[in-house]
Amino acid sequence: MTYCVAISTKTGLVFCSDSRTNAGADMLFSHSKMHVFNPGPDRMFVILTAGNLATTQAIISRIEDDLENPSAKNSLLNCDKMADAAKYVSQVSREEQSQAQAATAAASVDTSASLILGGQIKGAPPNIYLMYSAGNFISDSDETPFLQIGESKYGKPILDRILTRRTSLEDAARCAIVSMDSTVNSNATVGPPIEVLVYENNSFESDHYIRMEEDDEYLREIRQKWNESLNKAFAALPKFEWERRSHTTSPSNVLPMNLDTTHNN
Repeated sequence: MTYCVAISTKTGLVFCSDSRTNAGADMLFSHSKMHVFNPGPDRMFVILTAGNLATTQAIISRIEDDLENPSAKNSLLNCDKMADAAKYVSQVSREEQSQAQAATAAASVDTSASLILGGQIKGAPPNIYLMYSAGNFISDSDETPFLQIGESKYGKPILDRILTRRTSLEDAARCAIVSMDSTVNSNATVGPPIEVLVYENNSFESDHYIRMEEDDEYLREIRQKWNESLNKAFAALPKFEWERRSHTTSPSNVLPMNLDTTHNN
């Protein structure tokens, strides 16, 4: 399993992905799921991958081969718009998944893959797209300025509560890291190294990139501060009515229950 998230703000894009590909009692493997493409000075693309590792590697290799082949009919280099790039990548994904499924049909192996494509082509604003295993895709929206693939449920609440189009790139990146750490904390199949890339509008290059191992100092500090803040916020939640009464009522003012005040002669 994996977890990847992309965020779109007014000033740029944020990408975050884990690197764990297998989790078990005695073996852990990691492989980068963030792939950056700078095919020309007027364009920049990032692809996040989830699903069958062999399939996702085949998809990325096909995209790289098309870029290196001058006679290739379609590639990230000759797309005029981000929507064209999304159509191209989804077509490659669909074709590679189909080939993988045919090759492993007898073994009943799940060869599906899902992707997030983000980036910018000069003359248009940046965009992010989520590509389902079936090959269709959607984009983000003003109401939900982020897209997720993989094990998304644990890291979604903070994204829903914090992110808007007006969120700064730095806050969006921190939000993505907390979202990732929440997922790592709840699911052993998601884990470091964690990769984060921040892209500023119209720069056409990967402006800021970090890769955090399990013992990374910044990741440790983020985790510690977030846990402390959650505990403080929880402790400050309003008390129930009966809790408030119990703190304001003195024991001497409480009459005993079932007290018999009559005397038989």
